[in-house]
Amino acid sequence: MVIKNLIVLMCFVFLLGNVSVAQDYEYIGAVKCKMCHNKTSTGKQYNIWANGPHANALTSLKSEKSKEYAKANGIADAAKEASCLKCHSTYYSASEDLMATITEKEGVSCESCHGPGSAYKSMSVMKSHEKSLEKGLILPTKDVCITCHNEKNPFHKPFDYDASVKKIAHPNPAVK
Repeated sequence: MVIKNLIVLMCFVFLLGNVSVAQDYEYIGAVKCKMCHNKTSTGKQYNIWANGPHANALTSLKSEKSKEYAKANGIADAAKEASCLKCHSTYYSASEDLMATITEKEGVSCESCHGPGSAYKSMSVMKSHEKSLEKGLILPTKDVCITCHNEKNPFHKPFDYDASVKKIAHPNPAVK
């Protein structure tokens, strides 16, 4: 009986250990990225994002073109339509239980392209490219981009990945 109880206890500890290791990364928002990615020495990536089309994707849903499309397609307000918001805001594209400190209004945040940052945000992790990748950092590829830049988008234009990446480039000069 003691051995049986010990085996059950060991199985429970093993299961608990695996559950605590398995985690879903959470979305922390661009403001958390800004703390390190807004320095001249690292390339001011936050400013490049903040002044670009991704950060301002929500405002495009209030344009005359979007309003006309919405009206013609029976959508009351494109800025409140789930099928539009999923590509115009990181907040609306992920599961609600993964939202940590990201806000609804930040548009297409850093984490849409680079993955939820909760586990890779610390300097000790970010100093190591390998550790960052292990903790959920994503290096954007064409496949990441075409989740939104595709034919389902009513304003779709042929998507040239290489040209598009150049338009939003935000390299880190500190990384050799």
